[in-house]
Amino acid sequence: MSDITTLAKQTAIYGIPTIVGRFLNYFLVPLYTYNIATQNYGIVSELYAYIAFLMVILTYGMETAFFRYWQTENNKQIVYNTALLSLIVSTSLFIIITFLFINPISSLLEYENHKNYIVLFLLILALDALRAIPYALLRQLQKAKRFAFIKTMDIFSNIAFNLFFILLCPILYKNQNILFSWFNPNDLVLYIFVSNLLASLIACLLLLPEFLKFRYNVSFSLLKKMLIYGFPVMIGGLAGMINETFDRIALKHIISVPSNITDAKDVMDYKMSQLGIYGACYKLSIIISLFIQAFKFAAEPFFFSKMKKEDAKKTYSNVMTFFVMFLSLVFLGVMGYMDIFKYFIGQDYRIGLKVVPILLGANIFLGIYYNLSIWYKVTDKTKFGAIISIIGAVITLTLNYVLIPIFGYMGAGWTTFICYFSIAIICYFLGQKFYKINYNIKHIIIYMFSALILFIIMYNVKINNSILSILFNTILILIFIIEAYFLDIRKLIIQKK
Repeated sequence: MSDITTLAKQTAIYGIPTIVGRFLNYFLVPLYTYNIATQNYGIVSELYAYIAFLMVILTYGMETAFFRYWQTENNKQIVYNTALLSLIVSTSLFIIITFLFINPISSLLEYENHKNYIVLFLLILALDALRAIPYALLRQLQKAKRFAFIKTMDIFSNIAFNLFFILLCPILYKNQNILFSWFNPNDLVLYIFVSNLLASLIACLLLLPEFLKFRYNVSFSLLKKMLIYGFPVMIGGLAGMINETFDRIALKHIISVPSNITDAKDVMDYKMSQLGIYGACYKLSIIISLFIQAFKFAAEPFFFSKMKKEDAKKTYSNVMTFFVMFLSLVFLGVMGYMDIFKYFIGQDYRIGLKVVPILLGANIFLGIYYNLSIWYKVTDKTKFGAIISIIGAVITLTLNYVLIPIFGYMGAGWTTFICYFSIAIICYFLGQKFYKINYNIKHIIIYMFSALILFIIMYNVKINNSILSILFNTILILIFIIEAYFLDIRKLIIQKK
């Protein structure tokens, strides 16, 4: 039990900075959308989607390989040296090659007039990749407090720089403060990337003691094994990132433009504006994502600690039921109080709010998939995780190219929903074959359909008074809570007594 308690504490400390970071970044959305035009926020959404995708390639499973071979190799220092040197060399080559071809890369991404964005984007990507192994070392050595401190400094410095450049600098520039004559108030997007780069540099400086632990004593035979081990991890990660980010990468390239827009600049502004609206509304679905992230940090060690116990499958089943219950409640909470949540994004972005329930529903099924995935983790059949992710990637690629030209960003939202719904269903049926768990399907369906029906009522009952509308939706949410109480919560309370 002491080992499990230690692991739970470590997991909480590792998880809190990530979860808090995503939550605080959520509050950067109003900062951006109230100060930046939709087409400019489209740039932010697109390039950060590329960063998430390319990070998987640039780290090529080396972090996971580091953890794997740290356990089996006698000389731990060589494992660290080999993994870190590999990333240093590959990242350096990446920077050299991309900077040599910065013009064609900028043209390919359609940023010929903003090469500085691409330069900053590449530098951020490189610094993030280089930090992967030092962060992994801190986790391996269980230096959770130091890990949390650096992560927290990274988060808060990024927020501080954003507030400085987006809020303070325009005021000082407008007041003709000579110290801020360098500032360009017409290019706030540039300063979003500058803020991120400065925060990444601070994090790298804080990790300097870990970088300095590097020695030139490396093993190329070990490197070969680590690369072979990490390759399938990268493939699975790429498939997962396609599912998560490809809609924002592809949208501007395949969205249809109204026939009355013909000027090249207007065409691009329209595309980027649609991407910006979708990217901002996508952020509203992050509330469910935050819970899923917290659940992943807490649940994985819990699930593994239960795997050899007689009541393991019953526990997994009960967790799934309460998990779906809670996510359904969060879905109703967001949609029921959308009159409040909508103020997190600027007025020009609210035209896209109709995509939010679709994305929330998609994230519910993503959470269900993460919950179901325990079967291939405890049975060491992790190859099925990669296969399912690849199937999801094929669905994502295909449907984005089919639906976005027809329905615009709504097509991207439905693609995300269909992808996550499909991988959850596939994971369920494979799990029933290899590691059968008797999930309470009846209650799960009741919760999901109850949430759907109550949402439909919320959507169709039009009350012009915002206070009365929120009160009415609160009553509907309470109906769901009462239903959950009599179905499952009451039993849990009785058992505790």
